Amino acid sequence: MRVVNYSLSGREITFDDVGDGKYFGEMAAIDGEPRSASIMALSDCLVAALAADQFRRVLANHPEIALKVMSHLSRLVRNSVGRIMDLSTLAANNRVHAELLRISRPSVKNPNMAAIAPMPIHGDIASRVSTTRETVARVLNDLARQGVLERAKDVLVIKDIRRLRSMVEEVQGE
Repeated sequence: MRVVNYSLSGREITFDDVGDGKYFGEMAAIDGEPRSASIMALSDCLVAALAADQFRRVLANHPEIALKVMSHLSRLVRNSVGRIMDLSTLAANNRVHAELLRISRPSVKNPNMAAIAPMPIHGDIASRVSTTRETVARVLNDLARQGVLERAKDVLVIKDIRRLRSMVEEVQGE
């Protein structure tokens, strides 16, 4: 499932993907405010629901679950701050670089290589970094020409994570 929101003009903004066994809606359940995003199914899903008052009782009665939810919310805030910094300080091509690093983390095969499968769709990357599909295509082509990545069947292989990271760090001033 995908966590999305829409601008007033109808442009879709992607925040994250939610995989098997994960949850969503915890912020609205905790604070009673309207939801901050919508969920879009990317494939058939089995979803269970828990009423807000029941969820809060679970948190109150099971501190280990409350701590996991707090850790998840902390990661959400940290990721959001990172993305806000990227949007505020990086040019579109560098935001694509940063997003490739972000989505490659779970698929790192060795310290300097990752295989992202299935291959991310240009429009999905564009939605995450506030740019166009055309910009994403151009950046991926540039990175392929430089030997940083290659496309294989349904996999995007980051061949040189260190180089990609240094490209991002160079413009972030790190």
